[in-house]
Amino acid sequence: MGATGATGHALLIRLIEQGIPCRGLSRDPDRLRAMTAGAEVAYADAADTASLRVAFEGATQLFLTMVNSPAQVEHETRAIEIARECGIRHVVKLSAPAAAPDSPVGVSRWHHAIEQTLRASGLEHTLLRPYAFMQKLPLLGPQVAARGTILGAMGSAACNYIDARDIADVAAAALTRTEIAGGTYTLTGSRTYSYPELANLLSGMLGTPVRYLVLSPADFRAQLIERSGMPGWLADHITEIQQLAVANPEHPTDTVARILGRPPRSLESYVAENLDAFRAPTGAGYARPRSIRFQ
Repeated sequence: MGATGATGHALLIRLIEQGIPCRGLSRDPDRLRAMTAGAEVAYADAADTASLRVAFEGATQLFLTMVNSPAQVEHETRAIEIARECGIRHVVKLSAPAAAPDSPVGVSRWHHAIEQTLRASGLEHTLLRPYAFMQKLPLLGPQVAARGTILGAMGSAACNYIDARDIADVAAAALTRTEIAGGTYTLTGSRTYSYPELANLLSGMLGTPVRYLVLSPADFRAQLIERSGMPGWLADHITEIQQLAVANPEHPTDTVARILGRPPRSLESYVAENLDAFRAPTGAGYARPRSIRFQ
């Protein structure tokens, strides 16, 4: 599920490349077909039980990821229940690193509840707990391009970043290697970066100054809602994540390297690949980055 998202689509491509029979599921199957030539595609909507039964038919494993939303627990719980009824034996779930019942991050509490559902289901399950997706960074692009600034509320606290393609490669390993299936894996890149370090990196690559402006959590949340038009729950989520990084310093793991036998992709290489997202307009052909689905 989630085969049009950054991780889900990268996983679908990887499984096709490996010759693994797979089916990509989406609420917009025509869009998915256009994105992925040669893939088996089916319609599925987590709010539509009948569509899940059809989409899961004949499958033995499920990669489960959905866009974070207040309906996430309801939707993923339904998908797990229908998967079990349809004979799926193994679920690989994209979760969160701070998944716990008392997490200060609301979305992480949702993921904990879903993990508990999986444990109670009797299905074999693998939990992937990635930190911040590098694929989220282009959302900073319009602010960097227009004003040369990054806004945040975490001071100089360091953050783990990971490329969604590395998450997808670990998911492929969990689906195809029995020694990986059944584990719980915290996934990061090879080093942490603070926002001041990210601003310096962008400054060097763009050849123009980029500054990091530190806001209070309340002011940062207000900026997310007023300037970006975010719903309150999502602004809360981003603010809570940043405050968690301040309260609990983040450190990289070697999980990706151990599972894949290679180092994770670097933040520098990701930024270099996507540098145009941070550049100021140069003409009529410039377009700001589209809204990004991260799962």
